[in-house]
Amino acid sequence: MLNDKDQMWLNDVIDKMTTKMDRVSEKSKHKIPYTTIDGEHDNRGLDNPSGNTTDGISWWTNGFWGGMMWLMHHETGNEKYKEIANISENMLDECFVQYEGLHHDVGFMWLPTSVANYKVTGNAESKKRAMHAANLLAGRFNLVGGFIRAWNDLDEQDTRGWAIIDCMFNIPLLYWATEETGDPRFMQIAMKHADTAMTAFVRPDGSVNHIVEFDPFNGGVVKTYGGQGYEEGSSWTRGQTWALYGFMMSYIHTGKEEYLNTAKRIAHYFIANIPDNGIIPIDFRQPKEPAYEDSTAAAIAACGLIEIAKAVGEHEKDMYMKPAVKLLKTLDESRSDWTMDSDCILLNGSAAYHNNNHHTAIIYGDYYFMEAIFKLKGNDLYLW
Repeated sequence: MLNDKDQMWLNDVIDKMTTKMDRVSEKSKHKIPYTTIDGEHDNRGLDNPSGNTTDGISWWTNGFWGGMMWLMHHETGNEKYKEIANISENMLDECFVQYEGLHHDVGFMWLPTSVANYKVTGNAESKKRAMHAANLLAGRFNLVGGFIRAWNDLDEQDTRGWAIIDCMFNIPLLYWATEETGDPRFMQIAMKHADTAMTAFVRPDGSVNHIVEFDPFNGGVVKTYGGQGYEEGSSWTRGQTWALYGFMMSYIHTGKEEYLNTAKRIAHYFIANIPDNGIIPIDFRQPKEPAYEDSTAAAIAACGLIEIAKAVGEHEKDMYMKPAVKLLKTLDESRSDWTMDSDCILLNGSAAYHNNNHHTAIIYGDYYFMEAIFKLKGNDLYLW
């Protein structure tokens, strides 16, 4: 897929990645990082002193560090990465004990940890953990609305009818559960949620809503919310990528052409809005100033675009592969820290437009950058 020049670039990135992770993995082996503070990984593997479990061990990103370790194990064959991944997975058992901090994001937590472990090693305990998480996710399905409920009760709003586009990354846990057990109910729930998302979240131009509120008792859309984007009706870029790659995940598991076509429509919108400099804003419809950006959206988009390129005919591949390479080169050349001064790789991630903090390290940025690079090599361990 790559010309000689791009192949040399890719080899260089992999060398830098493996060199840095060799050290950082040892340094953070007993942590579950979310971000860096003064260059040091924090640790969400601990309970938050405030008592809010969702900010501690049950934080939704707590599977990505383990996922990075499995990717590195697959790439290098080094057993230490498997050992570090096991530390994370074992720590997450506390989430099941506490229970109340868990919500729709159990796929993000246990696909890159327990499902990965089971796929690679056949670990029976990992399978039990993943099946437990799959049953929790299936239990959030709203039958009349055809969606998986997002989050739990929020102090400020009634969220019983809320669903979010991010959940397209959680439903692969349900596909896996059916593939593993032969029980169709998990896949049925996942496909019903994906079908609902196609009509309720994806707009005609290929842009995507972040939050859709349904009537939880009677079904039907009540309203949409801007969520982590700029405003209602805007275009939160990471939400576009949750949809772009998420529908590809559903296509990979089901072969349903509508999911591939939906992913392509979202991809066409995303590609058309990539700035010339390759820097992805937090929202494609945000004001020009301040120029907030989100490197994590670029990394996730690259993963999805590469998967589309793998699924289409030869005459279409470049349409998706070229922008994916552009995004990854931009991240490598201007939004990565390859030194040993910081535990993170990607810079300038932003969780949400209206958050107080922007342009920080976020662990899923590192994870998806790593996944995309190994996809480009053709040697990735598919964890979704």
